[in-house]
Amino acid sequence: MFQDTSNLFDSEIILKLHRTADAIPQRNWVPAYHFKIYRKSDDVEGGFCDLRIGHTEGTFYGGNIGYTVYEAYRGHHFAGKACLLLFTLAKKHDMGYVYIACDHDNFASRKTCEFAGGELEGIFDLPPHNEMYLEGDKRKCVFRFIL
Repeated sequence: MFQDTSNLFDSEIILKLHRTADAIPQRNWVPAYHFKIYRKSDDVEGGFCDLRIGHTEGTFYGGNIGYTVYEAYRGHHFAGKACLLLFTLAKKHDMGYVYIACDHDNFASRKTCEFAGGELEGIFDLPPHNEMYLEGDKRKCVFRFIL
C-alpha cells in the first residue's frame, strides 16, 4: 500500500521518510506517511510533515496534510514546498484532491495553503464528537487542493 518516497525533493528541500502508520479503524484514522523536512543545501532538519491517505470526516476537519516548520526556518516556504511534493505522493494513491485544515486564526498556515494553490472551502465548526473539539478546538479553516 505504501509507495516509494525517494523522489520527494526540489531545489531547496528534501522530504525524508521518518515512518509510516497503518490505519487505525477504531479511531477512524487512515494510513499515513510521516516525513522530516531537510534543507537541501546543508541537510539540516527544518521541520516535519505528514500525508494521510484517504477521505473521512477526520481528514476533512484535520486535513490530509499536516506540517510544522521550526521557527528558525520559517519564511522560506518550506511548508508550502513540502505540500507541493506531497501532492505528487497523493496522486500515486489516486487521490483526486486533498484537504489541509488549520486553525481559523492561523494566518501563516492560511498563507501556506494559498502559496500551494489551495481554494478555501470555508471555516467550519467542529462537530462535538471530533477529537480536536474534545481537546478544545472549535473551528477549522479548510482548504481543498485539486491534484
